[in-house]
Amino acid sequence: MSNTNGGLSSLMVKEKIDLTEKEKLIFDRLRKVVHHFCLETTLRVAGGWVRDKLLGKECYDIDIALDDMLGREFCEKINEYLVSTGEETQGIGVIQSNPDQSKHLETARMRLFDVWIDFVNLRSEDYTENSRIPTMKFGSAEQDAYRRDLTINSLFYNINTFSVEDFTKRGLDDLKSGKIVTPLPPKETFLDDPLRVLRAIRFSARFEFKMVEELKIAAADKDVKSAISDKISRERIGHEVDLMVSGNQPVKAMAYIQELGLFWVVFTPPPNCDPVTSGQHDKDCVDFMNTAWKQMCDIECTSSDEQRRLCLYASLFIPLSKTVYIDNKKKTVPVVNYIFRNSLKLKASDADDVMRLHNAVEKFLSLIPFVLSSEEDLQTCDVSWETEFIDVPVLLKKRILLGLLMREIKDFWRAALMIATLLYKNDSCGEFIVGDLDKRREVFKEVEQEILNLGLEKVWDVKPLVNGKDIIRLLELGKGGPIVSLWQRKLVQWQLAYPSGSVDECVDWMTSQMQSKRAKTNE
Repeated sequence: MSNTNGGLSSLMVKEKIDLTEKEKLIFDRLRKVVHHFCLETTLRVAGGWVRDKLLGKECYDIDIALDDMLGREFCEKINEYLVSTGEETQGIGVIQSNPDQSKHLETARMRLFDVWIDFVNLRSEDYTENSRIPTMKFGSAEQDAYRRDLTINSLFYNINTFSVEDFTKRGLDDLKSGKIVTPLPPKETFLDDPLRVLRAIRFSARFEFKMVEELKIAAADKDVKSAISDKISRERIGHEVDLMVSGNQPVKAMAYIQELGLFWVVFTPPPNCDPVTSGQHDKDCVDFMNTAWKQMCDIECTSSDEQRRLCLYASLFIPLSKTVYIDNKKKTVPVVNYIFRNSLKLKASDADDVMRLHNAVEKFLSLIPFVLSSEEDLQTCDVSWETEFIDVPVLLKKRILLGLLMREIKDFWRAALMIATLLYKNDSCGEFIVGDLDKRREVFKEVEQEILNLGLEKVWDVKPLVNGKDIIRLLELGKGGPIVSLWQRKLVQWQLAYPSGSVDECVDWMTSQMQSKRAKTNE
């Protein structure tokens, strides 16, 4: 094995690929298909699988490259073979080529031994003088290797000969030295498929490999930036960004995007933002994400991959959380919503969750002084987002406010609290000190412990003691309406204030409140 001597010294590059038992079954099945039909097809595994296996990592993303037929045609041969052996045939999925969006090849998919396999033909390309869309034709493995995005992704594993093939003559060397390099001149490679810029960034961050200077210059080129904006579907851009944010080095990836001048190309804001996004905003976004990432790594709390992902998005866009624009319906909409739904084409629920996190951060910011205050100072704490309070002692007010927020944000409460502590202004000047992470970690732990001490973990799962139908009956109403919603809110507050209260006690309190209100009305 060889040590990488580039950015990631801990990785080892194997001299040969060791197959798992399932991979042996899959490749043996493919060879039998070739033999059964007396085909002259050379079967190769292409790209990321080869790279990852050489780095000693397991990979289930197997792409089979074919030198003399389309992937769909070979999948049909596989099914013919399965019929001949009395086995069940498999469904074939076909993803059509779309040259306008730089998706040049038709890809076929089918399951073998419970693993999805992609099949695609090797390619070469010819460009006419006045067209950016290439004419596709079958190519050799060497021609195909030079059309790949990066040299480390241009390696093949020949299933027929059980050997690794490096047709660019530098894929293995770049893998060992930890370099991100394109097989052809980088600007040519990026203009062919501009998404390769983001892939270069993602792999550089993921493996901590170094992008060579020529590649960085090409990535920042104005023609390449225009091609990213004009030639690539926003869905493909969003998918790459999501892989970065979900990866092992999300901050490093975002920093590369910002340093190469691509932040607003990727996270394109709508026109007429208020306030206007500036050249400093992109750096602010990455800096805050970096601070949040450090805090996430230091604070020991369990979170799912999805919570981590959305927390990172929320921290990245905190500097834009108060920026809005006017949409086509003349509504004022957060810019963050636009970025998720239009610039990245991610799930609508992602936009909703991140904006929900931003809203919860604002509420936590108002609650942190309330939680940290001594009992005698609680009377002076002001919380503007909950103005209608039931009459309870001030100490119970703390549990009500925290409980209401917990019921709103649910499992994301720790993420919202963590971001809020990074924004919390607790120094004498009222200014945010970015580097004071130890102090902010203490604030997080103190508020977290208070929430746990108050028994508010999973409080959102607590069912109301009195439901809407009961309220309509007690109020002697014919149907629901705003007054029912108002009482539901009051009863939630009562239940948060008195968590051990019974249904009868809750109803008695509601009845007394109604009688008191009637008495005041009659005075």
